[in-house]
Amino acid sequence: MGVEKERSDTSIMMDEDEFNRSIEPMLSKKGKIYVEEPDRDPNDINAHLKVGFDDVIAEPRSTQSFDRVWIGSHAVFELSKYVFYRVLSTLLAIPMAFLLGLFFGVISCIHIWVAMPLIQSFLMVLPSARVVWRSLMDLFVSPLCNSMGKSLSSVHVETTYN
Repeated sequence: MGVEKERSDTSIMMDEDEFNRSIEPMLSKKGKIYVEEPDRDPNDINAHLKVGFDDVIAEPRSTQSFDRVWIGSHAVFELSKYVFYRVLSTLLAIPMAFLLGLFFGVISCIHIWVAMPLIQSFLMVLPSARVVWRSLMDLFVSPLCNSMGKSLSSVHVETTYN
């Protein structure tokens, strides 16, 4: 265990920006001319999902595996993340898009045709209701509270200990 004494012939050369930008393994782009892909997350909603191998697995200098194990595990991590994401998104993307579209459509319809008309109706009625409420409070509650306050203000309480 630890640092290997022999020189390793295996090395991975990759552009740092290209590695961090794409989840697709670097080997699949070999021989292809790279064309800029459209940004599918322009508002950076899923910035927390930009997880790389170094974000998950890190070996301190005191405990390190063999270099070939490290390189192999890095390749397996990236390949499995790529393959499973593609397979799961192929299976779930269309049904989830349908369900989410249905959900947001229902929520939008309820908001537009039920919630906002109710809120606007209450906002139209509230000024006149406030005048009526204030009149009722001034007519019944205020005199009662004033008289109770005046009568109870003359009460003095003393505590005595035996």
